[in-house]
Amino acid sequence: MEIKAKLKDGIVSVKAMAKHPMLTYDVAAKQGLEANFITHMTATVNNKVVLDMSTSQFLSKNPIVKFTFKGAAVGDKIVMTWVDLKGDTETSESIIK
Repeated sequence: MEIKAKLKDGIVSVKAMAKHPMLTYDVAAKQGLEANFITHMTATVNNKVVLDMSTSQFLSKNPIVKFTFKGAAVGDKIVMTWVDLKGDTETSESIIK
């Protein structure tokens, strides 16, 4: 996962790309594969949850997620995790600039 986080005027803007094929039920059936897509994403800063979202097969391949929040400083670490339909997870981190 690629994460960019910038602080400006007390608000942190985050842009993250989760690398995942996001196979919907229809596409997977046509390709003879098993459906698999990201079902949950979370982001934390200083052990405080700043994003908690459930997702579905509506997201595109390698989805990009943008969000903002307050209460962080330059140099804080943002940690993002996603979980897919098969239970696989990926965790990445970045420093807020």
